[in-house]
Amino acid sequence: MKLTTKGRYGLAAMVYLARHATEGPISLRQMSETGIQLDYLEQLLAALRRGGLVNAIRGAQGGYQLSRAPAEITVGEILGATEGPVRFCDCATDAAACSQRDHCDMQPMWHYLSDQMNDLLDGITLEKVIADGQRGGNTP
Repeated sequence: MKLTTKGRYGLAAMVYLARHATEGPISLRQMSETGIQLDYLEQLLAALRRGGLVNAIRGAQGGYQLSRAPAEITVGEILGATEGPVRFCDCATDAAACSQRDHCDMQPMWHYLSDQMNDLLDGITLEKVIADGQRGGNTP
């Protein structure tokens, strides 16, 4: 399994917002310091807003800010908002997607692996990502 740029850049944008959480709304131009193009950032932030992870503030001093504290937002939520369901294969979330479902011995394993990965991702908060990055540690 490999994350797309949506997931990686969405997580990078959220880490940026978390690092600057006490500064008020952050503009897209400020977030472009991460190296993500403005138009792509706009798409990502729209997905993160639909996912309930960021708030958009209008006006001259507007921008984006986290909807909750960094300790309350998980990597799993971010990837879910940007990538969709995190899974090893389609049949892990949609049994009808598997043409072999009636005689597939591997389907329980795919469910188990997907559940384990989602549990891991849901256990990593933005706060932890930032703390580990600052001290050079390994998440989780």
